[in-house]
Amino acid sequence: MNKSIIFVTGLSGAGRSEVMKALEDLDFFCVDNLPLALLSDLSKLSNTPKEPEQRLAVSLDVRGNDFFTGFLSTIDNLENSTASNTILFLDCADEVLVRRYSETRRRHPIHESESLLECITKERALLSEIRARANYVLDTSSMKTNELRNRIGKLILNRDVSSDIIINVMSFGYKNGVPLDADFMFDMRFLDNPYYKTELRSKNGLDDDVADYVFSQAEAEDVIKNISNSMEQWIPLHSTAGKTSLTIAIGCTGGQHRSVAITEELSKILSNKFSSVTAIHRDIK
Repeated sequence: MNKSIIFVTGLSGAGRSEVMKALEDLDFFCVDNLPLALLSDLSKLSNTPKEPEQRLAVSLDVRGNDFFTGFLSTIDNLENSTASNTILFLDCADEVLVRRYSETRRRHPIHESESLLECITKERALLSEIRARANYVLDTSSMKTNELRNRIGKLILNRDVSSDIIINVMSFGYKNGVPLDADFMFDMRFLDNPYYKTELRSKNGLDDDVADYVFSQAEAEDVIKNISNSMEQWIPLHSTAGKTSLTIAIGCTGGQHRSVAITEELSKILSNKFSSVTAIHRDIK
């Protein structure tokens, strides 16, 4: 399968860095501020048989001396590449760009005039041909950072990526300390402990007979139902707010039996709703 290369460019201050972060979250291999002279080498690299599914995103900085005159001709020279080349142009209203530069106190890369607005106007004119050739034009004027990832997903991947949030469901033992990176934490110590069954003590929640013992308790089924329903409601809210990963911690005394069985079952249920769910068992020996 051919690899695709997304070239990200546009007006200075329009959010190129944030777009690259969003593409990185969507599993693009991102290269920042690549000189035009290296584009042909990158195209050759993209055609290697290794990792054929890898998608590349390249941001190009207008501060390069040859950018305005050399970008399109360089892209034209890549037409024979087996990679699919796409130009994403970032646009933004002049008044928003002026405000952003005023807030950051950064100097505009085209600083041939004392007027910031004049610099923006000149850059816009210099980029007009590139904008006309772009496959996608994204106006970031009124876009919040937490909206950008979903917008990029719909624009570039043509799908809703709101459910692509990475979810880790982690079992742990309270006697070994609580996980510091947990976003949600649930205590399973109210369930009967398989540890006190001699034939189950040396096993863990990955073993069928331990899981059967845990789920023979009506409370275990109830807690799975309640947690999964809550997570299916709350996780999309966190994704919409811009969070790219969540850790759900499930605890019991030693992290061997109850929390492991609950974690396995909860992971299976959430996998039916979300695309990236991993079960982690922190304290299994």
